[in-house]
Amino acid sequence: MSLFFRFCSVPPHKCRQQSHVFQISLRTYADGTIKWVRDRGLDHAVEREKNLLPVMNIKNFIKSEPSKSVPVSIITQKREVLRIPTRPIDLIRKYPTIFEEFLPGGIGIQPHVRLTSQVLELDAEEQLTNQSEICRQQAADRLVKLLMLSRVHKIPLSIIDQLKWELGLPKDYVQSIVPEFPDYFKVVGHQNFASGWGTKQALELVCWNNELATSVLEKMAAKGKPGSTSKGMHITFPMNYSNGFEMDKKFKKWVDEWQKLPYISPYESATHLPPSSDESDKWSVAILHEFLHMLVTKKTEKETVLGIGEYFGLRSRFKRALLHHPGIFYLSSKAGTYTVVLKEAYKRGSVIESSPLMIIRNKYLHLMNTVKEDSKTTSSEHKSTRQQKQEQKEGSDDGSGKQNEAELFNSSANEDEDEDEDEDEDEDEDEGEGEGEGEDEDVGEGEDASSNHNIQADRKEDGRSKRHVDLKENAVRDRMRSSKRKNSSAKRPSRDRDAKRERSNMSKRYSVRTKV
Repeated sequence: MSLFFRFCSVPPHKCRQQSHVFQISLRTYADGTIKWVRDRGLDHAVEREKNLLPVMNIKNFIKSEPSKSVPVSIITQKREVLRIPTRPIDLIRKYPTIFEEFLPGGIGIQPHVRLTSQVLELDAEEQLTNQSEICRQQAADRLVKLLMLSRVHKIPLSIIDQLKWELGLPKDYVQSIVPEFPDYFKVVGHQNFASGWGTKQALELVCWNNELATSVLEKMAAKGKPGSTSKGMHITFPMNYSNGFEMDKKFKKWVDEWQKLPYISPYESATHLPPSSDESDKWSVAILHEFLHMLVTKKTEKETVLGIGEYFGLRSRFKRALLHHPGIFYLSSKAGTYTVVLKEAYKRGSVIESSPLMIIRNKYLHLMNTVKEDSKTTSSEHKSTRQQKQEQKEGSDDGSGKQNEAELFNSSANEDEDEDEDEDEDEDEDEGEGEGEGEDEDVGEGEDASSNHNIQADRKEDGRSKRHVDLKENAVRDRMRSSKRKNSSAKRPSRDRDAKRERSNMSKRYSVRTKV
């Protein structure tokens, strides 16, 4: 049976060139070809969260600064560390309800970025969630399960650092989570340059936890059966094929037989099995399935999966698992990279299992997605405030030259659009109220700051009345020019008739002279 499911032979010098074809579009077997189809719901889930991690990284970086603001140039320098996929300034200006761009007083050289009040409130809620006992216990359990999946029950901190976002670990998990659970794990010195990792510290398992060493499939199989341990039970993997996936009869037969094979727990060792056997393949699938299920997001980048598989000694088996089992795993090419998604954990593009961390992240996504509506309101408020303060300075006699942050020009394009909208709304108002230009200016000089808004409206109306007068004058000029043209065209026929009469008279005179 293990020989039934194999790839067609490819020349060695073409294997590296054609490897992406097998991973993305087609999977070729000895007895047929099955096309890899896209899943729009899972692609949408990946695309929806593509900017969430870099936005959170920038937010945490700004919050860590004493001034709570950072120059844009510094963020550009740390682009790789913050994992920003595009130009940092474009990402910042794309979410004005998260970031606020301003020019600090007295400098005026480089624009700075600070956090808005909305995201600061959400950040405070996030901190309370991370400090709760439930979240800290769940984070520790995920770390213990990850350590028990490893053969040596030890993982370098450099690998765990790459999984902090997916595992829901705080930035300082080594100082906050690890000391709180000394019975679970500990940080030890570790140096393994032969394997290529070259790290000096690793997280090591202290005590095996039998309760946590039970896979999610085993829990589902034992559910509703009190006293059962799920050991030796017939366990099958949930299959969720995407719409449009065409299953060959022989492929379906192979999957049915593969499901009937004995299930080996991912927390057990199966090194005695041949690496190319279907039993070993099912055990590798169980490890990858358990690894993805313990993640908060139930998905991660393909390179991260292959990296943890290389440390486990299962890199090639993880590759085969992604290719052979499209009903369990989905490989999305959205967000500029390849993302491995656990299909059974999603429904209609959202994670089924709810957790406090995912609730907070969904709130961040909601704030990011509603940024356009909020930005229009915020920018218009800043605009009116700036104009009022400018009018106060014009009407005051102190002549002070101090500038306020509200007077600084916001370089985002959203504010320019709002100014155009305000002008359009003003032009829709009554256009016949522009005759009192001098009167409005005289009244505005004597009123207090509370009437500045009315003064602005009057001045705008005066400007519109001037424009209307100019248009009327231009129309009169055009009429005069057109009348002159008509008069000139009317005089031309009379001139032609006079010329004809003169020529006829001259001809008559000439004829009389010749007769004489």
